Amino acid sequence: MGKKISDAERKVFVIDTSAILFDHNIIFNFKEHDVAIPITVLEEIDRFKKGNDVINFEAREFIRSIDRLSGKFSLQEWIPLNGPTRGKFRVLMNENGNGVDANKVFNERKADHNIINAALALKEEMPGRKVVLVSKDINLRLKAKSLNIFSEDYQTGNVKDLNLLYTGKSIMQNVPRKVIDLIYDNGSCHYHELMKKKPLANHYFILKSKSESASALAYFNPQTEMLERVMKETCAGIRPRNAEQTFAMHAILNPNIRLVSIQGVAGTGKTLIALASAIHQKSKYRQIYLARPIVPLSNKDIGYLPGDIKSKINPYMEPLWDNLKFIQSQYKESDKEFQKLNEMVEHEKLHITPLAYIRGRSLSNICFIVDEAQNLTPHEVKTIITRAGENTKIIFTGDIFQIDSPYLDSHSNGLSVMIEKIKNNNLYAHITLEKGERSELANVAGQLM
Repeated sequence: MGKKISDAERKVFVIDTSAILFDHNIIFNFKEHDVAIPITVLEEIDRFKKGNDVINFEAREFIRSIDRLSGKFSLQEWIPLNGPTRGKFRVLMNENGNGVDANKVFNERKADHNIINAALALKEEMPGRKVVLVSKDINLRLKAKSLNIFSEDYQTGNVKDLNLLYTGKSIMQNVPRKVIDLIYDNGSCHYHELMKKKPLANHYFILKSKSESASALAYFNPQTEMLERVMKETCAGIRPRNAEQTFAMHAILNPNIRLVSIQGVAGTGKTLIALASAIHQKSKYRQIYLARPIVPLSNKDIGYLPGDIKSKINPYMEPLWDNLKFIQSQYKESDKEFQKLNEMVEHEKLHITPLAYIRGRSLSNICFIVDEAQNLTPHEVKTIITRAGENTKIIFTGDIFQIDSPYLDSHSNGLSVMIEKIKNNNLYAHITLEKGERSELANVAGQLM
């Protein structure tokens, strides 16, 4: 057992709305330290409780957990959290201290400033304790720090070092020529031919001979425990342009792999490869869903936008339609394949839609592509995966360095967390795309600007 800390060493964490909506169990994750919720946060949570999105689920679950926790207690008193090693919990009613008023400092009365005021008032009330404001909102943390309040992100479950984030592939130099020949002749070889330690499940390899006169693409099949050759395939007129795209296409076409993630910056072909590979095996699935989360500008709901619902969502779906049009452009309008793609869209065999419209639907016998997955929370990613029924494949694509949500970052988004936590599962494969293939001009901009 660890050393028991004194009352003076125990911190008090003041929790913001954004952190609660990220994890409804947040108040139980601060070990022996105490947790406080400003009354303004409860008011904000109440406004999120209605709806079918994951954020609404988090709000409802938090409200239920507080109700169970309070029991016979008043929420204005310190309530012991469940477990002998945890601290206590209370709601902060006082959001008007005797000193600084954040509403006056920032010349605007708003909920964020009331939350800061609650932390300031708590510092006055408990001068011997360290008060820390926890929020997923970067700007709120900066405002708190400007008023001398310790503030930090909620980091439970975050990926610690992005430099060590799993990429899904390795380059092996100086591979004996006989091993490469064996893979070409037999289609596989035992991993012991190249390494002592068993590779991660469905890990991909670029094998190069000593003189680099010969090379091969392979992956570790966890069922056979063999390194098996990976061959380039053309799907819906799209042929992979590099090894990583070849690996991504192989993972999607592999029936033993039910969950695939593709990470890479803009222009690396993530969505195009995913969509082309899904269309190639359309006969295996009842429907192909291509969805993406909507993160509106200024974090406003799409209801603020003009027009009917179709007009509101079309701008967010346009990049997905662009990829489908590019696939269609590989054929002539008179070609059967061109007409077949039109029929798939018309009869909703291929359905492009906002992610919010998919939640709650059955995901049996579906190929489900989730684009821009870096804008999902870990809980949202988990919710999507747990809805997978029989004969369903789920593909997540995204760029963990291009976050549109104000409450997520490269370390905490659902795509990063999934890659880190699910690697080495027999049903999962991941590949990071590194080379831009959109155009020579796009590559110049990406490299030099």
